[in-house]
Amino acid sequence: MSEVTPFSKRLMQRFYLLAGFLFLFALILVGKLIHIQFYENEEGLGLAPETLVKNVVLEPSRGNIYAADGNILATSIPRYELHWDAVTPSDYLFTAQKKALADSIARVVNKAPDQVLHNLEKARRQKNRYWLVAKGLSYSEIQRYKSFPIFDQNAYRGGLIVEQEIKREHPLGKIAERTIGYEKKDKNGTYFRVGLEGAFSEYLRGESGLRLKQKIANGQWKPISDSNEKEPTEGFDLHTTIDVNIQDIAHNALLGQLEKFEAEHGTVVVMEVATGAIKAIANLGRTEEGNYFEKLNYAVGEAHEPGSTFKLMGMIAALEDKFIDEETLIETGNGELLFYGKYKVKDSKKGGYGTLTAAKAFEVSSNVGLVKIVYDNYKDNPKQFVDRLYNMGLNKPLGLPIRGEATPKIPYPTDPNWDGLDLPWMAYGYGISISPLQTLAFYNAIANDGELVKPRFLSQISNFGNKPTKVFSKQILNPSICSKETLAKVQKMMFNVVDKKWGTAYRIKDPLLTMAGKTGTCQVDYTTDEVQYISSFVGYYPVEKPKYSCIVVIHRPDKKKGYYGATVAAPVFKTIAKKIFNDIPKEVILRPSDLALLDQETPNKLEKVVPNVAGLSQAEAVKKLEQSGLTVQIKGDGLVKSQSLKPGTPVQKQQKIILELS
Repeated sequence: MSEVTPFSKRLMQRFYLLAGFLFLFALILVGKLIHIQFYENEEGLGLAPETLVKNVVLEPSRGNIYAADGNILATSIPRYELHWDAVTPSDYLFTAQKKALADSIARVVNKAPDQVLHNLEKARRQKNRYWLVAKGLSYSEIQRYKSFPIFDQNAYRGGLIVEQEIKREHPLGKIAERTIGYEKKDKNGTYFRVGLEGAFSEYLRGESGLRLKQKIANGQWKPISDSNEKEPTEGFDLHTTIDVNIQDIAHNALLGQLEKFEAEHGTVVVMEVATGAIKAIANLGRTEEGNYFEKLNYAVGEAHEPGSTFKLMGMIAALEDKFIDEETLIETGNGELLFYGKYKVKDSKKGGYGTLTAAKAFEVSSNVGLVKIVYDNYKDNPKQFVDRLYNMGLNKPLGLPIRGEATPKIPYPTDPNWDGLDLPWMAYGYGISISPLQTLAFYNAIANDGELVKPRFLSQISNFGNKPTKVFSKQILNPSICSKETLAKVQKMMFNVVDKKWGTAYRIKDPLLTMAGKTGTCQVDYTTDEVQYISSFVGYYPVEKPKYSCIVVIHRPDKKKGYYGATVAAPVFKTIAKKIFNDIPKEVILRPSDLALLDQETPNKLEKVVPNVAGLSQAEAVKKLEQSGLTVQIKGDGLVKSQSLKPGTPVQKQQKIILELS
């Protein structure tokens, strides 16, 4: 065996030292990798592989919500955000085109080109891989940016990163905003759903997509490619029953009255009698600044004491049980009733109405009269009265798809808190609670020959305009709320409320449009010194062949300006009814002799007659009259109060008409 030389020995020592060092380095490296894999957090440079790359959920475009005439009430609009990976472009490309890029961006963002160039160079120096270029862009704006130098290259050469976000917009503004509603997700992933957006979210939402992104500096995520791993699928469309024209009329009529009486909030609903289709629903509440906007869906979710509009229900019960008929005499005395020595029921007319028929007690809205009808006949068996109300379905919600429908409250004699005041108080609408839409549905049944139909907000759900996926037809909740005999009696009473001089709503009587309904004036906060009021009117029109029913409820008007339902709420009903009625095509039946005149240019003469513009705004009236060939002169401001030429009379050449506005 040869002897090892000192040189060989030193060489071997160095080899072992190097091998030991490499082994130690390998151990440290493995240990570091293990530490990175299992112990380091996201702020470290080493991240677990699955935290470096991930699929990000892409929200789909929600389906559109349409009005009955095809106008879009809500739609999803894509908005884009642009970022730039300043590391991606080559030095040659950046140096050659950076000034041209800065000039192009400057023209769009209205900044100095030198400032934009400075920002581009700074992003390049800092190796910013996610520099914000612009956000909230439309598709056409995106295409403009993509035409700029450097940005016109593909993502792997130019570094432009395009990200899409879906924004929900209402093209017609605040129309029925609360009924349209929304769907929001909080930080915990819980959905908060309101209105139609919330009720039919499963149809509207569509199916999410996926896009692969990688994590870069500062905790930001950059798309790996321009394409998605999975494309999002657009949701289904909702077709509502809302009529944009009627909605606009209802909204503005309510807003004007709220502002006039400085009321706290109010609601209006217009329903199609035969089908239950909601044609308009407006809910306006006052802000601290005194402005009004759609804060809550009062029509659906706010149950309150209805006051005198509930007298209809008590009248029907007494008629159905044959305790009275419309001619039964009711002694109301001096207009006051006392219960238990201290609880008083009073009529609004000082000194009372004396002796009245049952029908007239309803038409003048005598509190004492209705309380006597109910209390005198049901006090020994209050269960009979409440059962009658329950049989008419007044204790049940309507089962609306919109969340938050109020539950009616009608006390029952077996309730532990039932007392001797419940029955008389219920007779004129106190001690109970019911929502405006529930009240309207009942009154609508009176107009609909006793058939109670469910209020309906949708006509169909469809996908990309194809054949409807789901159709919503009329749903009957109660085929007959009372007998035909009783129905005819209360229909006449409701007509007299408007038609007769003693009726509480006589002031809204119109010579061309027949209306029927009931006023309501309900006290709130009546246990305090600051009594407030809820003013309401609910009814239908035209009486001969009811087309629409409508309810108006206005909360807490300024008492100094007025608070009775006839003063505050009924005029809104009339304004809405008149404007809708003027837009309804009229059916004209021609005799054979009339048809012969068609060959003698009679159509032109028939068309040129003075239209009825009562109740219209100045702009609407002038447009309509000028189309008929009239010259218009205006006196005053507001809505048309009267016109100098009688509606229906032939228009003469260069004839002038004078309008008085109030």
